[in-house]
Amino acid sequence: MTINEIQDEIIEEFQELDDWMDRYQLLIDMGNDQPALPEQYKTEQNLIDGCQSRVWLQADLVDGRVHFQAESDALIVKGIVTLLLRVLNDQTPQDILSADLYFIEKIGLREHLSPTRSNGLLAMLKQMKMYALAFSTKA
Repeated sequence: MTINEIQDEIIEEFQELDDWMDRYQLLIDMGNDQPALPEQYKTEQNLIDGCQSRVWLQADLVDGRVHFQAESDALIVKGIVTLLLRVLNDQTPQDILSADLYFIEKIGLREHLSPTRSNGLLAMLKQMKMYALAFSTKA
């Protein structure tokens, strides 16, 4: 699936829920369904700067595509990083770098996050794009 197809799918899932408490619960459920990050990747080097919660992000280039794994110690943040993984995981570095992540605005995520969580979202996204940029020179 393309990045935009995945975003459209997410938008559809969130539009089915009118109440933001239900949307938060969907985020938490998504995070809980995410496989745990292997312990060897829970290192200082993989911690994302700019997040109030602890978020670890591991990225590998596999067959020309960026494979991300991530985890957070906070439920909502784990759901947010799971959404980002769903959209950007196993895409090419170039697709990640040129992606317009419109789903964040369309589902109302940014406006319903606290300023610190919003900064964390931007920090996660920035780190994912930095990995894609680094891998783009190798792909």
